[in-house]
Amino acid sequence: MKVVVDFDRCESNAVCMGIAPEIFEVRDDDFLYILQENPGEELRAKLEESVRLCPKQAIAIAE
Repeated sequence: MKVVVDFDRCESNAVCMGIAPEIFEVRDDDFLYILQENPGEELRAKLEESVRLCPKQAIAIAE
């Protein structure tokens, strides 16, 4: 699976980082960074929750 972020929609509010800090990081520059573009299956549940709870619906999963 691959993490897909629509950076035009993303507000870098760090909800995803709170759920999956192994995958997402909002740095001091207030931009979201993807730490693992292709996370392992053990992180699927966290990634799916990040997709579901993103306030701007900016995160998707590509299989």
